[in-house]
Amino acid sequence: MFRFAHIDFLWGLLAIPLFILLYLLVLQWKKLALNSLGDKKVIEQMMPQVSLSIPLLKFILFSLAYVFIIVGLADPQIGSKMEEEKRKSADLMILLDVSNSMLSQDMAPNRLENAKRAIAQLIDNLRTDRIGIIVFAGEAYVQLPVTTDYSAAKLFLNTINTDMVPTQGTAIGAAIDLGMKSFDFKDGTGKAMIIITDGENHEDDAVAAAKNATEKDVSVHVIGIGSAEGAPVPIYVNGKQAGFHLDSAGHTVISKLNEDMGKEIAAAGNGSYVRATNANSGLNIVMDQIAKIQRKTVDTQSFKDFEDRFQFFLGLALLCLLIDVFITNRKSARLSRLNLFEVKNT
Repeated sequence: MFRFAHIDFLWGLLAIPLFILLYLLVLQWKKLALNSLGDKKVIEQMMPQVSLSIPLLKFILFSLAYVFIIVGLADPQIGSKMEEEKRKSADLMILLDVSNSMLSQDMAPNRLENAKRAIAQLIDNLRTDRIGIIVFAGEAYVQLPVTTDYSAAKLFLNTINTDMVPTQGTAIGAAIDLGMKSFDFKDGTGKAMIIITDGENHEDDAVAAAKNATEKDVSVHVIGIGSAEGAPVPIYVNGKQAGFHLDSAGHTVISKLNEDMGKEIAAAGNGSYVRATNANSGLNIVMDQIAKIQRKTVDTQSFKDFEDRFQFFLGLALLCLLIDVFITNRKSARLSRLNLFEVKNT
């Protein structure tokens, strides 16, 4: 199996077209400069040792060295051995509120970013369990189906924002129903949901949805995020804060955590309710509860002993740079005296 340990470095390869463009512009500038000095043949006779092809060769060597360095930094790796593993696994679905009220800043830097940071830490601590992500506001959408690809989970997590769901609201019940549809109940693994929300504008029967989930042995846990005092809901324009949301009377809207709603849903879903703080997201407490659910032993294939191959590419880069150093822009005097096509008069 082949992979890159640091694949983000490969974005550096996008600079290659820029290098080519700059080289062509410099080449054109040199051509115009030489033409301005006089007749081309006369100029070439005045500078017999100047090579026009060697700069191209040096540019190619520089470009190759750059490509090899970028690939080397990305650290290509080869999996040398594939092993069968038996592990116990459960399915975990995160239901994340992305309504505008989640931008309130009573938790640093705001409720949504605080929640995303906690989920990222949770993903880092997972070993065998599968995880999925559903985002919801006035509607619910599957952001990530249940998977053991934790790198993909963190990648999808980073893209989550409040603009993903155009309809505002807090449709927790719809999110729970969608989570139930996303689970595969044929595999026999234990299943649980974690809802992270401030509970603002709660609009559907989430308690009934949580109770229905327990009929299929799915526990529903709730993490309340926000404060009882609440905070204004900021408005952003082009990434910059441009004020706060106002109600119809022109007063600043204050978003408060609805703890009673969270406790009702958790109780109906045979789960636990935890209020998040800046110091503790509460996910560790919920995960202690989820650890008690039934896990199924599954067979998986994994590659072991990934071997780094960055050395080869950095070595090639060094070789190209050394060759470039020893190549001058002047023609070789020995080769210049060798004229294979000269016709001698007898």
